[in-house]
Amino acid sequence: MTTIKIANAQFWVHDQDEALDFYTGKLGWEVRADVRMEAWSFRWLCVGPPGGDGPALVLMPIPGQPMLDEASSAQLSDLVAKGAGGTLFLETDDCKAAYDELSARGVEFNDPPTVQPYGIDTSFRDQSGNNIRLTQVLEFDPEQH
Repeated sequence: MTTIKIANAQFWVHDQDEALDFYTGKLGWEVRADVRMEAWSFRWLCVGPPGGDGPALVLMPIPGQPMLDEASSAQLSDLVAKGAGGTLFLETDDCKAAYDELSARGVEFNDPPTVQPYGIDTSFRDQSGNNIRLTQVLEFDPEQH
């Protein structure tokens, strides 16, 4: 069978440079690709956790014409700002330590690490409003839930 894997996921962002500062400066991620295609007025900006060769996050500007008309672009921008643009699920081996480290770098969390049936979980948003959940997965017993 042919191998298929997830290469990238994508967030709409209001400003690619601002998003780049957030993901590299506050989260400590690395730039995986930053390619400008001037003829198309397009920038392929991709970031991910350091040292990883796994899936990366594409920081895509909210499109305007010709992809979206002005009203649709404004609606998408508003939805992203409200956190309805999607959610990225991150996993850590120590949620409290990651919370402390990222808080010290200026990440503003929505809630403190909280024990859930599946693990210890917290969340924050990027500068555009995209949701990011940070979870320390614990052993889950479906018989108990």
